[in-house]
Amino acid sequence: MSAVRVQLVGGPTAMLEYAGLRLLTDPTFSPPGEYAGGLVKTTGPAVPAGAVGRIDLVLLSHDHHSDNLDPAGRESLALAGTVLTTPAGAARLGGNAEGVEPWSSRPVGSGVTVTAVPALHGPPGSEAVTGPVTGFVLAASDEDTVYVSGDNASLDVVRTIARRAGPIDVALLFAGAVQIPHRFDGAYLTLSSDLAAMAAAILGVRSAVPLHFEGWRHFTQGHDELRAAFAGNGVGHLLAMPERGEWLSL
Repeated sequence: MSAVRVQLVGGPTAMLEYAGLRLLTDPTFSPPGEYAGGLVKTTGPAVPAGAVGRIDLVLLSHDHHSDNLDPAGRESLALAGTVLTTPAGAARLGGNAEGVEPWSSRPVGSGVTVTAVPALHGPPGSEAVTGPVTGFVLAASDEDTVYVSGDNASLDVVRTIARRAGPIDVALLFAGAVQIPHRFDGAYLTLSSDLAAMAAAILGVRSAVPLHFEGWRHFTQGHDELRAAFAGNGVGHLLAMPERGEWLSL
């Protein structure tokens, strides 16, 4: 079994080396500034788009929020072999983007299967406002099974994935405890630190790597809250906290 390696580029963006493939999550390569929807980026990428190297596949949770696909990230899609995302997103993006329905699977590379899994970008009933989002599960013979959550805020969704796609060995969990003032009664649109720790326990992973917790102003919980939440939920040993630009071997 080869090691899973993860490099935090910034925000939701990470390079993932898995079973001989190089995969990129939600590309955000633009400099700090204000972007569509009034979202403010506070930190540029730790690795510029031109320096990430070969990209076999982009796993794009959704294309319609700038903290998941900013302008430079959108340009970087052309560097990838294939972009997997929601069917609605693929229709908007065109080119090398392919839409995947929840629980549909696609072979990639030599022996890797990517399965699209559900994600709920807020509380039940928020879909009409926050739009469709997808997560992904990567599997290959004699390799770890990896879950990439996308902007999912629901532990019920996590329980379904654990039941249908488990066992999961490594989880990349989009955290940050995003909230919209005066909408959804303050409900989270992504995992809070506590919810991320609970998700790791539900999935039974050996390593949980948080993403989507730094680099944008609307992320309300970061490194410190994640460490405290995982420790407080008795799963501190599962937390693999990435540092920007550095590789983690899991």
